Amino acid sequence: MNFEYMKNFMDSLTEWIIPGNSVVIYKDGKKVFEYSSGYSDLEKKIKKTGEEQLYIYSCSKVATVTAALQLYEQGKFLLSDPLYEYLPEFKKMYVKDGDRIKAAENPITIRDLFTMTAGLSYATNTPAFEKARKLTDGKMDTRTVIKCLAEEPLLFEPGARWNYSLCHDVLAVLAEVVSGMRFSEYMKKNIFEPLDMNNSYYHTPNDVIISPQYIYEIQDTKNIVELQQKEHTTGVVKRAYGNELVFGENYDSGGAGIITTVDDYAKFAAALANSGTGLNNNRILSSATVKLMKTNQLNEAQRKTMNWRRLRGYGYGLGVRTLIDKAESGSNSSIGEIGWGGAAGATIIADTEEKVALFYAHHMLNPQEEYYQPRLRNVLYSCL
Repeated sequence: MNFEYMKNFMDSLTEWIIPGNSVVIYKDGKKVFEYSSGYSDLEKKIKKTGEEQLYIYSCSKVATVTAALQLYEQGKFLLSDPLYEYLPEFKKMYVKDGDRIKAAENPITIRDLFTMTAGLSYATNTPAFEKARKLTDGKMDTRTVIKCLAEEPLLFEPGARWNYSLCHDVLAVLAEVVSGMRFSEYMKKNIFEPLDMNNSYYHTPNDVIISPQYIYEIQDTKNIVELQQKEHTTGVVKRAYGNELVFGENYDSGGAGIITTVDDYAKFAAALANSGTGLNNNRILSSATVKLMKTNQLNEAQRKTMNWRRLRGYGYGLGVRTLIDKAESGSNSSIGEIGWGGAAGATIIADTEEKVALFYAHHMLNPQEEYYQPRLRNVLYSCL
Protein backbone atom coordinates (compact mmCIF):
# COMPACT_ATOMS: atom_id res chain seq x y z
CA MET A 1 0.00 0.00 0.00
CA ASN A 2 1.17 3.46 -0.89
CA PHE A 3 -0.85 6.52 0.15
CA GLU A 4 1.12 9.16 -1.69
CA TYR A 5 -1.82 9.79 -4.05
CA MET A 6 -4.15 10.30 -1.07
CA LYS A 7 -1.79 12.80 0.53
CA ASN A 8 -1.38 14.66 -2.74
CA PHE A 9 -5.12 14.72 -3.38
CA MET A 10 -5.88 16.12 0.07
CA ASP A 11 -3.19 18.77 -0.36
CA SER A 12 -4.69 19.70 -3.73
CA LEU A 13 -8.07 20.30 -2.05
CA THR A 14 -6.60 22.65 0.56
CA GLU A 15 -4.60 24.44 -2.14
CA TRP A 16 -7.94 24.93 -3.94
CA ILE A 17 -10.76 26.13 -1.63
CA ILE A 18 -11.04 23.67 1.29
CA PRO A 19 -9.62 25.34 4.45
CA GLY A 20 -8.46 22.02 5.95
CA ASN A 21 -9.14 18.29 5.86
CA SER A 22 -8.32 15.05 7.66
CA VAL A 23 -8.61 11.35 6.88
CA VAL A 24 -8.19 8.01 8.67
CA ILE A 25 -8.06 4.73 6.72
CA TYR A 26 -8.30 1.16 8.07
CA LYS A 27 -7.45 -2.01 6.18
CA ASP A 28 -8.06 -5.48 7.65
CA GLY A 29 -8.82 -3.93 11.02
CA LYS A 30 -5.57 -1.96 11.22
CA LYS A 31 -5.04 1.76 10.83
CA VAL A 32 -2.87 2.13 7.74
CA PHE A 33 -3.03 5.87 7.05
CA GLU A 34 -3.96 9.15 8.71
CA TYR A 35 -3.24 12.60 7.44
CA SER A 36 -4.34 16.21 7.81
CA SER A 37 -3.81 19.12 5.45
CA GLY A 38 -4.46 22.84 5.69
CA TYR A 39 -6.00 24.70 8.60
CA SER A 40 -8.75 24.14 11.14
CA ASP A 41 -8.87 27.94 11.53
CA LEU A 42 -7.97 29.62 8.27
CA GLU A 43 -7.76 33.16 9.64
CA LYS A 44 -5.60 32.28 12.64
CA LYS A 45 -3.52 29.80 10.61
CA ILE A 46 -4.11 27.00 13.13
CA LYS A 47 -3.00 23.76 11.50
CA LYS A 48 -5.46 20.91 11.05
CA THR A 49 -4.64 17.92 13.28
CA GLY A 50 -7.56 15.52 12.83
CA GLU A 51 -8.46 15.82 16.52
CA GLU A 52 -11.02 18.59 15.97
CA GLN A 53 -14.67 18.16 16.94
CA LEU A 54 -16.83 18.46 13.82
CA TYR A 55 -20.45 18.50 12.75
CA ILE A 56 -20.72 15.56 10.36
CA TYR A 57 -24.31 16.27 9.33
CA SER A 58 -25.68 13.48 7.12
CA CYS A 59 -22.81 11.11 7.82
CA SER A 60 -24.80 10.65 11.04
CA LYS A 61 -27.37 8.76 9.00
CA VAL A 62 -25.10 5.73 8.61
CA ALA A 63 -24.86 5.33 12.40
CA THR A 64 -28.60 5.92 12.76
CA VAL A 65 -29.56 3.13 10.36
CA THR A 66 -27.02 0.86 12.05
CA ALA A 67 -28.67 1.50 15.41
CA ALA A 68 -32.12 0.86 13.94
CA LEU A 69 -30.89 -2.39 12.38
CA GLN A 70 -29.76 -3.56 15.82
CA LEU A 71 -33.40 -3.31 16.87
CA TYR A 72 -34.47 -5.11 13.69
CA GLU A 73 -32.08 -7.92 14.67
CA GLN A 74 -33.83 -8.13 18.05
CA GLY A 75 -37.21 -8.68 16.38
CA LYS A 76 -38.56 -5.27 17.41
CA PHE A 77 -39.97 -4.66 13.92
CA LEU A 78 -40.06 -5.93 10.34
CA LEU A 79 -39.06 -3.77 7.40
CA SER A 80 -42.47 -4.42 5.87
CA ASP A 81 -44.36 -3.20 8.95
CA PRO A 82 -46.51 -0.08 8.52
CA LEU A 83 -44.93 2.79 10.42
CA TYR A 84 -48.24 3.65 12.09
CA GLU A 85 -48.12 0.44 14.12
CA TYR A 86 -45.35 2.11 16.14
CA LEU A 87 -46.00 5.82 15.50
CA PRO A 88 -49.80 6.14 15.32
CA GLU A 89 -49.67 9.73 14.03
CA PHE A 90 -48.68 8.29 10.63
CA LYS A 91 -51.91 6.24 10.37
CA LYS A 92 -53.83 8.61 8.09
CA MET A 93 -51.55 10.35 5.61
CA TYR A 94 -52.25 12.69 2.74
CA VAL A 95 -50.36 13.26 -0.51
CA LYS A 96 -49.91 16.37 -2.62
CA ASP A 97 -51.49 15.88 -6.04
CA GLY A 98 -50.95 19.05 -8.04
CA ASP A 99 -53.02 21.78 -6.39
CA ARG A 100 -55.06 19.38 -4.30
CA ILE A 101 -54.46 17.07 -1.38
CA LYS A 102 -55.69 13.49 -1.45
CA ALA A 103 -55.60 10.56 0.96
CA ALA A 104 -52.56 8.30 0.59
CA GLU A 105 -53.38 4.91 -0.88
CA ASN A 106 -50.54 3.09 0.88
CA PRO A 107 -49.06 3.33 4.36
CA ILE A 108 -45.47 4.36 4.98
CA THR A 109 -43.49 1.24 5.82
CA ILE A 110 -40.36 1.04 7.93
CA ARG A 111 -38.46 0.07 4.79
CA ASP A 112 -39.58 3.40 3.28
CA LEU A 113 -37.84 5.22 6.16
CA PHE A 114 -34.58 3.35 5.64
CA THR A 115 -34.66 3.86 1.87
CA MET A 116 -35.86 7.49 1.63
CA THR A 117 -39.02 6.47 -0.22
CA ALA A 118 -41.61 7.60 2.36
CA GLY A 119 -42.68 10.79 0.57
CA LEU A 120 -41.14 13.13 3.14
CA SER A 121 -39.01 16.19 2.38
CA TYR A 122 -36.29 18.23 4.08
CA ALA A 123 -38.47 21.35 4.27
CA THR A 124 -38.32 22.87 7.76
CA ASN A 125 -39.96 26.27 7.21
CA THR A 126 -43.42 24.73 7.42
CA PRO A 127 -46.53 24.95 9.62
CA ALA A 128 -45.55 21.64 11.25
CA PHE A 129 -42.25 23.01 12.52
CA GLU A 130 -43.85 26.26 13.65
CA LYS A 131 -46.43 24.26 15.60
CA ALA A 132 -43.69 22.15 17.20
CA ARG A 133 -41.78 25.27 18.29
CA LYS A 134 -44.88 26.64 19.98
CA LEU A 135 -45.77 23.35 21.67
CA THR A 136 -42.24 22.91 23.07
CA ASP A 137 -41.36 26.57 23.80
CA GLY A 138 -38.55 26.21 21.28
CA LYS A 139 -36.93 23.17 22.88
CA MET A 140 -38.12 20.96 20.02
CA ASP A 141 -37.92 17.48 21.50
CA THR A 142 -37.66 14.84 18.81
CA ARG A 143 -40.94 13.07 19.55
CA THR A 144 -43.06 16.23 19.40
CA VAL A 145 -41.41 17.45 16.20
CA ILE A 146 -42.07 14.17 14.42
CA LYS A 147 -45.69 14.09 15.60
CA CYS A 148 -46.14 17.51 14.02
CA LEU A 149 -44.27 16.45 10.90
CA ALA A 150 -46.83 13.67 10.38
CA GLU A 151 -49.46 16.38 9.82
CA GLU A 152 -47.71 17.59 6.67
CA PRO A 153 -48.90 16.14 3.34
CA LEU A 154 -46.42 13.82 1.63
CA LEU A 155 -44.76 14.79 -1.63
CA PHE A 156 -45.73 11.51 -3.28
CA GLU A 157 -47.32 8.15 -2.62
CA PRO A 158 -45.14 6.11 -0.20
CA GLY A 159 -42.80 3.86 -2.14
CA ALA A 160 -43.25 5.67 -5.46
CA ARG A 161 -39.83 7.28 -5.63
CA TRP A 162 -36.61 8.18 -3.79
CA ASN A 163 -36.35 11.60 -2.19
CA TYR A 164 -33.71 12.77 0.27
CA SER A 165 -35.56 13.82 3.39
CA LEU A 166 -36.11 13.65 7.15
CA CYS A 167 -36.80 9.90 6.92
CA HIS A 168 -33.90 9.02 9.22
CA ASP A 169 -35.02 11.56 11.82
CA VAL A 170 -38.31 9.66 11.90
CA LEU A 171 -36.32 6.42 12.09
CA ALA A 172 -34.60 7.78 15.21
CA VAL A 173 -38.01 8.25 16.84
CA LEU A 174 -38.98 4.72 15.86
CA ALA A 175 -35.81 3.54 17.61
CA GLU A 176 -36.78 5.53 20.70
CA VAL A 177 -40.24 3.98 20.79
CA VAL A 178 -39.20 0.35 20.34
CA SER A 179 -36.11 0.60 22.58
CA GLY A 180 -37.67 2.70 25.35
CA MET A 181 -34.59 4.96 25.36
CA ARG A 182 -33.95 8.50 24.19
CA PHE A 183 -32.19 8.16 20.84
CA SER A 184 -28.99 9.95 21.86
CA GLU A 185 -28.71 7.68 24.90
CA TYR A 186 -29.37 4.58 22.80
CA MET A 187 -26.60 5.61 20.41
CA LYS A 188 -24.19 6.20 23.28
CA LYS A 189 -24.88 2.80 24.85
CA ASN A 190 -25.08 0.73 21.68
CA ILE A 191 -22.81 2.39 19.10
CA PHE A 192 -20.36 4.83 20.71
CA GLU A 193 -19.43 2.95 23.88
CA PRO A 194 -19.10 -0.54 22.31
CA LEU A 195 -16.73 0.88 19.67
CA ASP A 196 -14.72 3.04 22.12
CA MET A 197 -15.92 6.19 20.36
CA ASN A 198 -15.21 8.39 23.34
CA ASN A 199 -15.31 11.67 21.42
CA SER A 200 -18.73 11.29 19.76
CA TYR A 201 -21.83 13.10 20.98
CA TYR A 202 -25.29 14.44 20.33
CA HIS A 203 -25.39 18.09 21.36
CA THR A 204 -22.24 19.80 22.54
CA PRO A 205 -20.91 19.05 26.04
CA ASN A 206 -19.83 22.16 27.94
CA ASP A 207 -16.14 21.26 27.74
CA VAL A 208 -16.13 20.50 23.99
CA ILE A 209 -15.19 23.18 21.47
CA ILE A 210 -16.44 22.72 17.92
CA SER A 211 -13.90 23.42 15.21
CA PRO A 212 -14.59 26.56 13.13
CA GLN A 213 -17.03 25.87 10.33
CA TYR A 214 -16.86 27.58 6.95
CA ILE A 215 -19.17 28.02 3.99
CA TYR A 216 -18.29 28.36 0.32
CA GLU A 217 -20.63 31.11 -0.80
CA ILE A 218 -19.87 31.43 -4.51
CA GLN A 219 -23.17 31.01 -6.34
CA ASP A 220 -22.32 32.45 -9.78
CA THR A 221 -21.41 29.11 -11.36
CA LYS A 222 -22.04 25.41 -10.94
CA ASN A 223 -19.22 24.52 -13.30
CA ILE A 224 -16.63 22.66 -11.23
CA VAL A 225 -13.83 23.51 -13.68
CA GLU A 226 -14.54 27.22 -13.28
CA LEU A 227 -14.72 26.83 -9.51
CA GLN A 228 -11.33 25.15 -9.43
CA GLN A 229 -9.77 28.10 -11.23
CA LYS A 230 -10.81 30.64 -8.59
CA GLU A 231 -8.48 31.77 -5.80
CA HIS A 232 -8.73 29.16 -3.07
CA THR A 233 -10.08 31.53 -0.40
CA THR A 234 -12.54 33.29 -2.71
CA GLY A 235 -16.03 32.93 -1.28
CA VAL A 236 -14.92 30.92 1.78
CA VAL A 237 -16.09 32.60 4.97
CA LYS A 238 -16.27 31.50 8.59
CA ARG A 239 -19.78 30.59 9.66
CA ALA A 240 -21.02 32.08 12.92
CA TYR A 241 -23.66 29.52 13.83
CA GLY A 242 -23.91 25.76 14.25
CA ASN A 243 -25.99 22.93 12.83
CA GLU A 244 -29.44 24.17 11.80
CA LEU A 245 -30.66 20.59 11.30
CA VAL A 246 -30.60 20.11 15.07
CA PHE A 247 -33.82 22.00 15.67
CA GLY A 248 -33.55 22.45 19.42
CA GLU A 249 -31.73 21.43 22.59
CA ASN A 250 -33.82 18.28 22.95
CA TYR A 251 -33.83 17.25 19.30
CA ASP A 252 -31.72 14.14 18.65
CA SER A 253 -31.34 14.35 14.89
CA GLY A 254 -31.00 10.90 13.36
CA GLY A 255 -30.18 12.53 10.05
CA ALA A 256 -27.57 15.06 11.08
CA GLY A 257 -26.94 15.18 14.83
CA ILE A 258 -23.54 13.62 15.54
CA ILE A 259 -20.52 15.64 16.66
CA THR A 260 -17.31 13.63 16.44
CA THR A 261 -13.66 13.50 15.39
CA VAL A 262 -12.22 11.92 12.27
CA ASP A 263 -10.42 9.25 14.28
CA ASP A 264 -13.56 8.38 16.28
CA TYR A 265 -15.94 7.97 13.36
CA ALA A 266 -13.32 5.99 11.44
CA LYS A 267 -13.68 3.34 14.15
CA PHE A 268 -17.35 3.05 13.22
CA ALA A 269 -16.48 2.82 9.51
CA ALA A 270 -13.98 0.06 10.32
CA ALA A 271 -16.67 -1.91 12.14
CA LEU A 272 -18.91 -1.84 9.07
CA ALA A 273 -16.00 -2.85 6.82
CA ASN A 274 -15.40 -5.78 9.16
CA SER A 275 -19.02 -6.94 8.69
CA GLY A 276 -20.25 -5.44 11.96
CA THR A 277 -17.39 -6.20 14.36
CA GLY A 278 -15.38 -3.35 15.84
CA LEU A 279 -11.63 -2.96 16.27
CA ASN A 280 -12.02 -4.14 19.87
CA ASN A 281 -14.01 -7.24 18.74
CA ASN A 282 -17.30 -5.86 20.01
CA ARG A 283 -20.03 -6.68 17.51
CA ILE A 284 -22.60 -4.00 16.66
CA LEU A 285 -24.30 -5.89 13.79
CA SER A 286 -24.23 -9.40 12.41
CA SER A 287 -22.54 -10.01 9.08
CA ALA A 288 -25.92 -11.12 7.68
CA THR A 289 -27.45 -7.74 8.55
CA VAL A 290 -24.53 -5.84 7.04
CA LYS A 291 -25.09 -7.83 3.82
CA LEU A 292 -28.74 -6.76 3.87
CA MET A 293 -27.74 -3.17 4.62
CA LYS A 294 -25.54 -3.00 1.52
CA THR A 295 -28.07 -4.71 -0.78
CA ASN A 296 -29.76 -2.30 -3.18
CA GLN A 297 -33.36 -1.83 -2.05
CA LEU A 298 -34.61 0.37 -4.91
CA ASN A 299 -36.51 -0.84 -7.92
CA GLU A 300 -35.65 0.64 -11.31
CA ALA A 301 -38.28 3.39 -11.14
CA GLN A 302 -37.15 4.45 -7.67
CA ARG A 303 -33.49 4.39 -8.64
CA LYS A 304 -34.11 6.70 -11.60
CA THR A 305 -35.21 9.38 -9.13
CA MET A 306 -31.93 9.03 -7.18
CA ASN A 307 -30.32 11.11 -9.88
CA TRP A 308 -27.42 12.87 -8.19
CA ARG A 309 -24.46 12.82 -10.54
CA ARG A 310 -22.00 11.52 -7.94
CA LEU A 311 -24.31 8.52 -7.35
CA ARG A 312 -24.26 7.20 -10.91
CA GLY A 313 -23.85 3.44 -10.78
CA TYR A 314 -25.03 3.31 -7.17
CA GLY A 315 -28.20 1.96 -5.68
CA TYR A 316 -29.45 2.67 -2.19
CA GLY A 317 -29.40 0.04 0.51
CA LEU A 318 -30.76 0.44 4.02
CA GLY A 319 -29.65 4.02 4.52
CA VAL A 320 -26.42 3.93 2.48
CA ARG A 321 -25.39 4.27 -1.13
CA THR A 322 -24.20 0.94 -2.48
CA LEU A 323 -22.19 0.32 -5.66
CA ILE A 324 -24.08 -1.87 -8.13
CA ASP A 325 -22.59 -0.96 -11.53
CA LYS A 326 -18.87 -0.28 -11.85
CA ALA A 327 -19.10 0.71 -15.51
CA GLU A 328 -21.88 3.25 -14.94
CA SER A 329 -20.20 4.71 -11.87
CA GLY A 330 -16.66 4.84 -13.21
CA SER A 331 -15.59 3.86 -9.70
CA ASN A 332 -12.74 1.44 -9.00
CA SER A 333 -14.27 0.39 -5.69
CA SER A 334 -15.87 -3.01 -5.01
CA ILE A 335 -19.45 -3.96 -5.81
CA GLY A 336 -21.26 -3.42 -2.52
CA GLU A 337 -19.00 -0.58 -1.33
CA ILE A 338 -21.18 1.58 0.90
CA GLY A 339 -21.09 5.04 2.38
CA TRP A 340 -22.55 8.52 2.51
CA GLY A 341 -21.57 12.16 2.88
CA GLY A 342 -22.40 15.19 4.99
CA ALA A 343 -23.27 18.81 4.28
CA ALA A 344 -19.91 20.17 5.52
CA GLY A 345 -17.71 17.62 3.75
CA ALA A 346 -17.65 14.50 5.92
CA THR A 347 -17.52 11.21 3.97
CA ILE A 348 -17.66 7.60 5.14
CA ILE A 349 -16.67 4.60 3.00
CA ALA A 350 -16.85 0.94 4.07
CA ASP A 351 -16.07 -2.11 1.94
CA THR A 352 -16.53 -5.61 3.36
CA GLU A 353 -14.84 -7.25 0.35
CA GLU A 354 -11.56 -5.38 0.71
CA LYS A 355 -12.09 -4.82 4.46
CA VAL A 356 -11.21 -1.20 3.93
CA ALA A 357 -12.76 1.75 5.73
CA LEU A 358 -12.27 5.48 5.33
CA PHE A 359 -13.54 8.50 7.16
CA TYR A 360 -12.65 11.85 5.68
CA ALA A 361 -13.83 15.31 6.71
CA HIS A 362 -13.48 18.94 5.97
CA HIS A 363 -15.72 21.49 7.70
CA MET A 364 -17.12 23.67 4.92
CA LEU A 365 -20.75 23.89 3.90
CA ASN A 366 -21.34 23.78 0.16
CA PRO A 367 -18.50 21.25 0.29
CA GLN A 368 -18.18 20.56 -3.47
CA GLU A 369 -19.26 16.92 -3.18
CA GLU A 370 -19.62 16.43 -6.92
CA TYR A 371 -15.91 17.09 -7.26
CA TYR A 372 -14.19 15.58 -4.26
CA GLN A 373 -16.33 12.53 -3.34
CA PRO A 374 -15.92 10.35 -6.47
CA ARG A 375 -12.27 11.32 -6.76
CA LEU A 376 -11.67 10.48 -3.10
CA ARG A 377 -13.04 6.96 -3.65
CA ASN A 378 -10.90 6.37 -6.72
CA VAL A 379 -7.76 7.64 -5.02
CA LEU A 380 -8.44 5.38 -1.99
CA TYR A 381 -8.60 2.19 -4.04
CA SER A 382 -5.55 3.14 -6.12
CA CYS A 383 -3.57 3.34 -2.86
CA LEU A 384 -4.41 -0.26 -1.92
